[in-house]
Amino acid sequence: MPDNENFKPKKEKKPIETVLGFDFGAKRIGIATGQTLTGHANPLQTLTNVNNKPDWDKIESLIKEWKPQALIVGLPYLLDGKETEMTLRADKFSRRLHGRFGLPVFTVSETLSSFEAEEQLKQHKKIGKQNKGEIDKLAAALITETWLQEEYDKNT
Repeated sequence: MPDNENFKPKKEKKPIETVLGFDFGAKRIGIATGQTLTGHANPLQTLTNVNNKPDWDKIESLIKEWKPQALIVGLPYLLDGKETEMTLRADKFSRRLHGRFGLPVFTVSETLSSFEAEEQLKQHKKIGKQNKGEIDKLAAALITETWLQEEYDKNT
C-alpha cells in the first residue's frame, strides 16, 4: 500500500517575478520595484515616516498596486561589517513587513548604497535637502538590484 504522504499534492511556491525594495531610514523610506526577469530595479518613490514610524497605509497601497511576490530590505552595516542601531531598526522593519503582509522578506547589505546613489545623482543634478528623497528611492533601487543580481539565485 503506498504511503499517502507521497501522494499529497505539493504546494508549489509561486515564482518571484516582481519585488519591492526598501531603503529604510529614520525619516524616509525609499522604495523601488524590481523584476527578476531583467535583474533590474527602478526607483519608485520615497515615503516620509509619520511620527517616526513607517507609513504603513502607503506601503500597503504600493504592495496592492505592484503585487510583488517578495520584499527586499537593505540592512546598513559599518564598513567593517558591524551592526549599528540602524541595522537593528531596518531588521525590525523587515520583520514587521513580513508580519503585516505575509510576503517573503529578504535582507541584503546596503553598505554605501546611499553614498553610491548620491554620487550617481550628482552626475545629473545638484543634490540638496530638497531632493534627499531622490537619493532614498535610488538607493532602494540599488539595494534591490544587489539582491536581484547576487541573492535571487541563492533563494530560488
